[in-house]
Amino acid sequence: MKKKIVLKKKQTTLSDIATTVGVAPMTVSRVVNQNGYVSEETRNRVLSVVKELNYRRNGLARSLKRQRTDTIGLVLGDISNPYSTELARAVREAATAKNYNLFICISEHSAAEDIAAFESLTSHSVDGLIVATRANDSGDEYLKSIVENNVPVVVIGRDFFHEQIDYISADNLHGGFEATQHLIDLGHRRIGFIGATLENESKLKRLQGYLNALEKHAIEIDERLITGRREARTGVPGYSTEKIGYEGMKRLLSLPNRPTAIFARNDFTAIGAMTAVKEAGLRIPQDVAVIGFDDIPLAVHMSP
Repeated sequence: MKKKIVLKKKQTTLSDIATTVGVAPMTVSRVVNQNGYVSEETRNRVLSVVKELNYRRNGLARSLKRQRTDTIGLVLGDISNPYSTELARAVREAATAKNYNLFICISEHSAAEDIAAFESLTSHSVDGLIVATRANDSGDEYLKSIVENNVPVVVIGRDFFHEQIDYISADNLHGGFEATQHLIDLGHRRIGFIGATLENESKLKRLQGYLNALEKHAIEIDERLITGRREARTGVPGYSTEKIGYEGMKRLLSLPNRPTAIFARNDFTAIGAMTAVKEAGLRIPQDVAVIGFDDIPLAVHMSP
C-alpha cells in the first residue's frame, strides 16, 4: 500500500522577503517590527510583499531572541461580580493597545488555586502578573518569590506591602468613615453596619472607618448593630453577599430599637438589605436609610 506524502509548504522568512524586494534582511526586520527608520517607498514595497507571501512572524523564535513573550497574566479571585469582569475587560484593552496577549486564571478565592494559577502563568513565561485575589499567606509568599525571579507583579484591590510589588487599592478606611459621616450629617445616630467579614482586610477597614466616625461624634457603639461576622461565609456556594445583606438587615430590623440607617459593606450587600427593608413594609430612606460601597454599575438602576 502506497503512502501519500504531503509536502509541508515552506514558511516565508525575512530573507525571502528581502530577496524579493531587493533589500537587506535588516531592512525587512525594521519594517515588520516597526523599529528603526525605513523610507516610506521602501516600507510600502516591503509591506506589499509581506502581504503577497502571507508572511507570519515566528512568535516563539522572536520571544527567545528578545527574552520576552509579550504576554500578561491576570489572576482573578472570581468572575461572578461586575468588578472582576470590568477589571478583566480593562486589562485586556490596555494589553491589546500595547500588542500584548492576556492569559486569565480564576482561583475562586482558594489559596491552593491561587498558587496553581501563579505557577501556570509563570511556567508560560509571562512578562508580568496582575493579581486581584484575597490575601492569603501561602499565595502572598509565592508572589514574593515570583518578583525575586524578575517577574513584575501588581496587586489590585488590597494593600500589599513589599518593596518590589506595586499595589492599587481603594482607601477603605477613609471610605468607611465618609459613608458613615454622611449618615451622621443626615441626622442619624442609630447606624448599623452589615458585612464585617473577619477574613477580608478591605471590609475590616470599612468597618473601622465606620467605628471611627461614630467615635468622632461621641456616638455610642452598639455591638448589636454590627452584623455579618458569622453570616459572611462568601466561600460557601450559594451564600451571596446579597443574602448577607438580606439576613443582616432582617436581624437589625428585629431589634427593639432598630437602626434608622445602614452602612452596607458593598453595593450587593446594600441591595440585599434594601430587599429586607421593603419586605418589612418600610420606606427607604424615610424609615431606614441605606448606603453601600463600590459604586457598581447596577447601583445606578436601584430605586428605593
